[in-house]
Amino acid sequence: MNLKSRLILMVVLLFNATLFAQDSYQLSGTVTDEANVPIPGVNVVILNTTRGTATDFDGLYQIEVSNGETLQFSYLGYVTQTIDVSGQKQINVALKEDAAQLEEVVVVGYGARRKSDVTGSVSSVKSDELTAFPVLEAEQALQGRAAGVVVQSNNGGEPGAPISISVRGNTSINANSDPLIVVDGFIGANMPQAGDIASLQVLKDASATAIYGSRGSNGVIMVTTKKGKSGKLNIELNTTYSIQSTSNKLDLLNASDFANYQNQIRANQGNTNTYTQGAYDTDWQDLIYRTGSTQNHQVSFSGGSEKINVYASGTYFNQDGVLINSGYERLSFLSNIDAQISDKLKLGLNLTGSTSKKNGVATQSDGSASVGGDDVVSLAMRFAPDKGIYNEDGTFATNDQIGDQVDNPWAVATQKDDDTTIDLFRANVYADYEIIEGLTFKTTFGLSTKNEFRGTYTPRTLTLTSGGVDGRAIMSEDKSKSVLSENYLTYNKELGKGNLTLLAGYSYQKTTNEGFYSEGTGTIDDSFSYYGLYTATSLINGSSGDVYFNETEIQSQFGRANFDYDDRFLLTATVRRDGASNFAKNEKYAIFPSGALGWKVSNENFLKDSKSISNLKLRASYGVTGNPSIGAYESLAVLRSLYASSNGETVTAVTPYQNANPDLKWESSYQTNFGLDLGLFNSAVSLSLDYYDIDTKDVLMFDNSIPWSFGLLNDEIITNVGEINNKGFEISLNTRNISNESFSWTTDVVFSRNKNTVETLINGADFFGSGAPSYFSVDNNYILREGEEVGLFYGLDYAGVYQGGAVPAGTAALTGAVAGDPLFADLDDSGDITTADREIIGNPNPDFTWGITNTFRYKDLDLNIFFQGSQGGDIFNMTNVQLYNGDANTTYENYNNAWTSTNTDTNVPRVGNNSNREISSRFVEDGSYIRLKNIAIGYNLPSDVLEPIGISKMRLSVSAQNLLTITNYSGLDPEVNYYGASGNNNTSSNTVRGFDFGNYPTVKSVSFSLNVTF
Repeated sequence: MNLKSRLILMVVLLFNATLFAQDSYQLSGTVTDEANVPIPGVNVVILNTTRGTATDFDGLYQIEVSNGETLQFSYLGYVTQTIDVSGQKQINVALKEDAAQLEEVVVVGYGARRKSDVTGSVSSVKSDELTAFPVLEAEQALQGRAAGVVVQSNNGGEPGAPISISVRGNTSINANSDPLIVVDGFIGANMPQAGDIASLQVLKDASATAIYGSRGSNGVIMVTTKKGKSGKLNIELNTTYSIQSTSNKLDLLNASDFANYQNQIRANQGNTNTYTQGAYDTDWQDLIYRTGSTQNHQVSFSGGSEKINVYASGTYFNQDGVLINSGYERLSFLSNIDAQISDKLKLGLNLTGSTSKKNGVATQSDGSASVGGDDVVSLAMRFAPDKGIYNEDGTFATNDQIGDQVDNPWAVATQKDDDTTIDLFRANVYADYEIIEGLTFKTTFGLSTKNEFRGTYTPRTLTLTSGGVDGRAIMSEDKSKSVLSENYLTYNKELGKGNLTLLAGYSYQKTTNEGFYSEGTGTIDDSFSYYGLYTATSLINGSSGDVYFNETEIQSQFGRANFDYDDRFLLTATVRRDGASNFAKNEKYAIFPSGALGWKVSNENFLKDSKSISNLKLRASYGVTGNPSIGAYESLAVLRSLYASSNGETVTAVTPYQNANPDLKWESSYQTNFGLDLGLFNSAVSLSLDYYDIDTKDVLMFDNSIPWSFGLLNDEIITNVGEINNKGFEISLNTRNISNESFSWTTDVVFSRNKNTVETLINGADFFGSGAPSYFSVDNNYILREGEEVGLFYGLDYAGVYQGGAVPAGTAALTGAVAGDPLFADLDDSGDITTADREIIGNPNPDFTWGITNTFRYKDLDLNIFFQGSQGGDIFNMTNVQLYNGDANTTYENYNNAWTSTNTDTNVPRVGNNSNREISSRFVEDGSYIRLKNIAIGYNLPSDVLEPIGISKMRLSVSAQNLLTITNYSGLDPEVNYYGASGNNNTSSNTVRGFDFGNYPTVKSVSFSLNVTF
């Protein structure tokens, strides 16, 4: 460019700058709320520019503007306002309080309510909280997010492990205590992917749940999936990749110390044969654990017109578990179509489905090693470290010198097949028609199916685990189908200062279950895996439920009335009548009513103009809900087939299995709830408090008092005898700590305390059970007792180490005790340890649980820190019971601190003592913990960078899960849920709680995520 051109360009630029200077000017003003109180920190920005400022402490602002520009005033908790400058030199603004929180629509049964008008106890979880960190199931994201809701994996970090949820404690003993899940109106649905959920509410008190009557006593989780919106088609990609590792490993003896340990045991037991150390030094934990990974990819499409809206998504999830040979893979889809056919008629279709495959590895041993039940995790702790994977002849090494004869953990993990495939599908169609103004009719029809296949195969190479047979193959299949039809009318009418909403409807649901189980041994070759079952030379006959088919039906009539007067007083009344086929002929039907009152105190004249209290509502409710979670035909007399002998030949016969119970009925929960909702300083602080009292009567229990002389195969009949009470309170607190133009900080806190009490049991007698593997040879280690909490630990009270000589007063030792053996409390003063000396030794129920989330945002950068914890709640460390027994490896803590003649000042008995897997308070530990559940940092790329390349939004984030755990528990992890010998991870979770043995380890992970919207 020559000099002349440069001069011309400078003149033009100066001329334009002069024009701009003449056109721009200073504009000032004050920003207040509707009560004329100045608001500091309000963002004042010129639209479509990066120029802006913020109000000072007195609400004042000053900014340079030009004619034709538009100012935007925004502040968290207030409605954003835009004002054209139009030559004005002073603009004062009064921001209106953003009633979004109060006007937020909460989904309840068969409808929705403004949050401000809800009279029941409802917790809402935001969609971004459900996707704050990677989860397989959306239920996992509820942990620590909703007060009164406890979430736990039934097997640690196992890929595809089922999730256990309890709302306000367990209200049952033998029936299922999981909450009812309702997805887009379908009752009993499976939870959709977290990324597909638009809103989730947990209904907790009877006022909120009674609309579901006999199925509402465990709480209801209402899920609404995402819908399309009018406008251009949006395509969104969410992808996450995680690297995972075990959160903890036990400090076990190496080969040399293990040999010394075994020789000490032999010396203490008078065995003169020296233990011969093997040639290996194997860390079995290192062998079975690996670096795992998780990947989750979702693509969704949404858009529509004024008449039709569409949302569709597809998700692929894959996890390689931290335990070798374990994994889970799932492909799922969801589609929502909503069409406005006319001004009065709206139609909709919801489709969702998934197919998944789980590669399992044996964990949570039930102790029945002869049928492949021993688990890899406990084997890695027990197995001798001086052995290798293989013997010299190439066969797999076994424990042939100490303890139980079992295969080594690496062999069990890599040789045994355990595959589960599950196919899910659900279709739901609805029509919504406005009959007249204020009166609408909605009809829905849904179909849900589930097909589950499981195949396991134990090859002949695992000679001990397979029970010494030539291959053991098992195949089972379970199919279920549920058909749901619901029809209801909704009527809205304004009555003077009041508003009345009436609901009335009818529901019918039929569920069909069928399946088979087949097991055989002596297959022709291992290469066929479980499909070689057809070649088995010996089929295992007589297994209950080899082939089954059952149906259950439930039909209901329901109604609800809501009356709101003068935006101050609220009334809700609900009733449902249910009839279910799985209950006895005398108790087919039951009625479940509820009522609730609410008072918006903040709308009264004496608080309406308050500058500090922006919302105050009092709530009270009472109602009855039920739990129908028993199997079909439980009330009927049942015959079962058996194999008998006649004239020296095996013949098929039938025999009475159980007597009829014509009066079997629902468990019924009578719940009282008092609540308070409080908003302070323009809802900068939001607080909800709830106190509840739940009496569950007619508790379903197995009565085992039937005499053998009756000749029944089943000496236990399920009956309604028992009562449980749950009391507790919940706190939800949300605060906006800082909010200005470039920085914000919010905090969410939930706190829950629940105490349950067994009020009555059958004939007032104690009920005992075992949560230990069967080879522990212990009949009872938990107890149900009137006046106590559910599932307390039961055993001997450990009283220290016997030092020889006279036994201290009030204590006794086991027969033949010598110095170094354990002492126990002698409760009956008999001088011997008997069953009369057993007592309650621990309580697995936590005192309270909590969660706290802090979110910081600086411009386009955000940081989320989520802590979750549990206080109180004991753990029965059965792992240490096994490791301190002497017939396995052990921990250095036990090895270094054990009593010897030169180390008598210790509370740890000598190695090889005479306790023989004792069940005592020595192994009961405090399970309290504080866990950094998630920490995530994310960055949203600026729009001016993305728009030129056609991208609406792009977000990058890095997060870490379970990075830090603070606990005094000596086991692998305080979040344990062993169900062991009971073999049932659903109903047994009511009573078998807090036991730890062979659980799949909880994992730590680091995740990288990308979110892009086109």
